[in-house]
Amino acid sequence: MGLSAIKDHRLSAAARVLVSGHFAVQAGECVLISADTRTDPELLDAVFGAVCEAGATPLLATLPKLPFQGALADPYLPRAFAAAAAQADVWLDFSFPYMAGSTPHDEAIKAGRVRYGLLALPDGASLARVYGGVDFGALMDFQVALAEYLDSRAGAEAHFTCPLGSDARFILQPVKLKRHRVANVPGIHTVPGAQSLYPQLDSVRGRIVLQALFDEVYRPLRRPITLEVDGRIRGFSGAGAEDAPRLERALRRAGNGEYGYFVHFTLGFHPAACFTGTNFIEDIRLPGTNAIGMGLPWWEPGGGENHPDGVVFDQTLSVDAEVLVKDGRFQGPAALRGLHERLVPRFY
Repeated sequence: MGLSAIKDHRLSAAARVLVSGHFAVQAGECVLISADTRTDPELLDAVFGAVCEAGATPLLATLPKLPFQGALADPYLPRAFAAAAAQADVWLDFSFPYMAGSTPHDEAIKAGRVRYGLLALPDGASLARVYGGVDFGALMDFQVALAEYLDSRAGAEAHFTCPLGSDARFILQPVKLKRHRVANVPGIHTVPGAQSLYPQLDSVRGRIVLQALFDEVYRPLRRPITLEVDGRIRGFSGAGAEDAPRLERALRRAGNGEYGYFVHFTLGFHPAACFTGTNFIEDIRLPGTNAIGMGLPWWEPGGGENHPDGVVFDQTLSVDAEVLVKDGRFQGPAALRGLHERLVPRFY
């Protein structure tokens, strides 16, 4: 078997895991596949085919690349798209910036029918690694167990550091977006391999050093950016000349004219994820990675999926002094170690 055949096989297998394993697509369902003009055609072909194999009806909608995510994308979405989203049983969104938080998305979610997948994976290699690079059942077992552990630790103090000087503490809140092993219920579902930690907004204290940033575009930073936080974000320094104005604009957009808060932290743990420098969703699933949302949270009035995300690599994270990861490598808690040991990469 040649390299191209192996690549095709891995992509097709991953598409089937996404469609039938994760989203449990059934015969007769309508599946909306949204993409932008930068999405890999081979990825779309594989997912389209997997939907057909499941006996469902795919509808592929390709739009120009959105300049913003969330409600800021509304002026750039055609009216007809809202009708398609409202009638779909499953909506697999590969666009990046993604459509979560836009008006068509919010209306479809409120209607209570659609199973929305915030995927934002732009190429077939990333889809193959994320959905095929490790046993999917083992990945979801650990994902759900980690989410349940963090939910049970609401009220505890979390502390994270990184080799570049991050040092921040916050009080954990309950998990906002519950995880399902199978996305067979209406609502928002995300790519496995990372878990969000939700802080009590005014409890975050310390310094956070970003190595990559998604504000108006996603990129590794030429110069790290250091943010100071004391409840609210107080300021930032160290940014390259091209990065400072972008982050300034993004923070004030997301914070209603102010800098706002840190609204989520994350822990990446996907063993087959690779650093791409171009694919935000895969990069933040690297083991030990922390994607940090800034602005106003989507679960508060006036918030939405329009906030910038900064990225910290190789974090050390503890909850009430119990170390979960050290320099990016998983340590515990003990109850999760056996599940984590099953996360063996098949390929990269």
